[in-house]
Amino acid sequence: MAKIDLDALSIEELASLRDDAAQKLAEKVAARQAELEAELAALSRYGKSTKKPVPEPRKDATAKQAHPKSPDATTPSDKAA
Repeated sequence: MAKIDLDALSIEELASLRDDAAQKLAEKVAARQAELEAELAALSRYGKSTKKPVPEPRKDATAKQAHPKSPDATTPSDKAA
C-alpha cells in the first residue's frame, strides 16, 4: 500500500479520504458479518441453537421473603383499637 502524505492534502482531500475509508470499512464489516452468519448457520446443523434460553425467575425466592416492620409503624387495625 502506498503511503499518503496527509500533511500535503487539502481539507477537502482529507475529508474525501475519510469518507472513502469509512465507506470501505462499512463494506468490509458487512461482508465479514455475512460470512460469519453463513458459518453459524452451517454450524447450527451440528449442535444446539446459538441462542441461549432465558432463565425463568424463581418463584419461591420472591414469595417467601418477608419484609420486617419497623417498631413505630402502625396498621389500620392498630388505630381502630
